[in-house]
Amino acid sequence: MEVENLMTTVTEFVLLGLTQSPELKCLLFLVFLVYLMTWLSNLTLIIVVITNSQLHVPLYFFLTNLVFTDISDSSIMAAKLLWDLASHTRTISFNWCIIQIFLFHFSEGAGIFLLVVMAVDRYVAIHKPLRYLTIMNQDVCTGLVIGSWMGGFTHSIVQTALIIQLPFCGPNILDNFYCDIPQVIKLACANTDLVELLMVSNSGLLISYIFLILLISYSIILVKIRKHITDGQHKALSTCAAQIRVMSLIFMPGIFIYDRPFKKLLEDKIVSVTSSLITPMLNPIIYTLRNAEMKNAIWRLMSRILFSRSK
Repeated sequence: MEVENLMTTVTEFVLLGLTQSPELKCLLFLVFLVYLMTWLSNLTLIIVVITNSQLHVPLYFFLTNLVFTDISDSSIMAAKLLWDLASHTRTISFNWCIIQIFLFHFSEGAGIFLLVVMAVDRYVAIHKPLRYLTIMNQDVCTGLVIGSWMGGFTHSIVQTALIIQLPFCGPNILDNFYCDIPQVIKLACANTDLVELLMVSNSGLLISYIFLILLISYSIILVKIRKHITDGQHKALSTCAAQIRVMSLIFMPGIFIYDRPFKKLLEDKIVSVTSSLITPMLNPIIYTLRNAEMKNAIWRLMSRILFSRSK
């Protein structure tokens, strides 16, 4: 009987979502149509980079990959949320819950490693401007992007493996609108102290260390050249400012959620909404707001589309 109790018997989880109020759920459905804006803004940025030969440089190659992780994050979370709000469904199967965790951490992990790659790219652009395209050649850029996705895959595999080996035989109610490690691990029918420690080390501490290293790196870049700024370096500096903003939007929620014991806090849902829905929508806006090159490319694309339709 004891052996049977340790077997995974949970076949689905019940997602409590963001609220239990039917009236507010209707409002939330409208609010989370922002997901469509996320798709539109990020997809526009990708199309602009692909169709504009002037943007076929390492920076925008890395940026399109980062934007793709934003689309993935919002799709993984928002699609299920929108379906639940529209259909009044609140369940997710155990297998799909695990898949959602894997895909989310795969995409998030890749995005974090891409931010490291983009920091390296800015360092080379500012400190070695004459050799920039030689150092950051196509093979190097492709290898860095593949390495980032492999890093995200490895991180996610470790997280998923730690979850799968746990037994789930009791309560199956998740107080969230998607499956994630802090909520799921608390439903395991076993002592999870060691697993939580491993997960905090693999997620929270890793995110904190990378965030600290990136902040120090950008600080060094900004301090070293603040008195000697050429036109090319000024452009690179403005890009650095955008990257620091995006970096903060991505890292701060992750540090809040994963860099502490997995205990329920009232702010958890707000932070989850910010990281999985709001941040992916804001990132392309931040990157284009003060980037004249990108704004001009977007206007040229829109002009071509409007002109072709008017014929």
